[in-house]
Amino acid sequence: MTTTELGPVGQEIVFENDRVRVWHIRLEPGERQPLHRHDHPYLVVAVQGAKNVVQTVDGERIDADEPTGGVVFREPGATHTLTNVGDTTYLARLVELK
Repeated sequence: MTTTELGPVGQEIVFENDRVRVWHIRLEPGERQPLHRHDHPYLVVAVQGAKNVVQTVDGERIDADEPTGGVVFREPGATHTLTNVGDTTYLARLVELK
């Protein structure tokens, strides 16, 4: 069995305590986050929205348009990449709930 190396959830941890971890995410148009897994439930706050696509480890493609100021909640367990397929820079804060 081949083990796939997983990347981090975001580029930088901007805050962390015993209850939450907050990641900074920035994707330029055409840029993709590495394959990563979400082990905790989390919120995504789009500081600057973009048109994104989620590609799951199982091959599912999910359109994930994230408008500026939008907030989404997601359950843990997903393993995927995120690609900015739009023409604007995507900026977000991802808040993991420990």
